Amino acid sequence: MTGGELPAMVLIDSLARMLPGVVKEMDSVINDSFFNGILDYPNYTRPSVFKGLAVPKQLLSGNHRKIENWRKEQAYIATKKKRPDLLKQNKLKYKE
Repeated sequence: MTGGELPAMVLIDSLARMLPGVVKEMDSVINDSFFNGILDYPNYTRPSVFKGLAVPKQLLSGNHRKIENWRKEQAYIATKKKRPDLLKQNKLKYKE
């Protein structure tokens, strides 16, 4: 970086989004990666099958409880695989 302007803008944006009203839906902030001390779950888009990889059935079920449980499980699995130190640090456990 040639100056501090861009890093300063990134910092301001990351802090400002925590203020009520900056982001329309607070759920978007709460579901950000690291908000709860763990990594994010995988995200999918259309088509439901791409290059032989399919969107998990739970996400296509329309059952919000199943979708939420799948997201929590996948976030835990991703964190355990890539950043197990975060689980120890936050003393998070998930039934595997």
